[in-house]
Amino acid sequence: MEFALLRHLGLRPEISVADIGCGSGRLAHQLSGWLSGPCLGTDILEPLLDHARALCRRPDWQFVKTDGQAIPWPAEQADLVCFFSVFTHLSPEDTWRYILEARRVLKPGGLLVCSFLEFRIRGHWAVFRDDLRDMSPDKMLNQFLGRDAFEAFALNGELALKGFFDGDIPHIPIDGELTFENGHRVARMGNLGQSVCVIQKPPVPVPAPA
Repeated sequence: MEFALLRHLGLRPEISVADIGCGSGRLAHQLSGWLSGPCLGTDILEPLLDHARALCRRPDWQFVKTDGQAIPWPAEQADLVCFFSVFTHLSPEDTWRYILEARRVLKPGGLLVCSFLEFRIRGHWAVFRDDLRDMSPDKMLNQFLGRDAFEAFALNGELALKGFFDGDIPHIPIDGELTFENGHRVARMGNLGQSVCVIQKPPVPVPAPA
């Protein structure tokens, strides 16, 4: 579904992708037989990165263990930076740090695509409800962000907010049919469950003719 979303947003085989919080390579595996351009996957757990490397079999791609919000690519290297289910587990301050890093590594005109939890989507309340029931001291943080937060991030980062997709409304065109691990099938249009925000680094202005 993430792969279908990125293609819907203009992903092309030759572009460069930074998949932040790539985990065991769920998205990278989908890209591996299609994307000819460079790809960077980062995560905080080396065993997940080992699995991603073995799954993708792309020795030309980088899978890097990170600590903090640095993205280990040079400035203006990436056409697209994606954060799927990453900001959902970070404080707003660390999310902002990541957005600034994404701005640094994005080429002019490049896209930042992220998923997030928000209270305006009724289905996201179940995540909050389950958090209330989980009293374990080491439970995973599930962070909710309003759309006004991304509007502020874009404004203060000198980025262009391209829009939002509601997490509970199908908006991703699908070729054929997708079958989830639980047996649920989706055809024609799908959605991630989490909402999606799309932000663009402004293109370099074209000089006016003399």
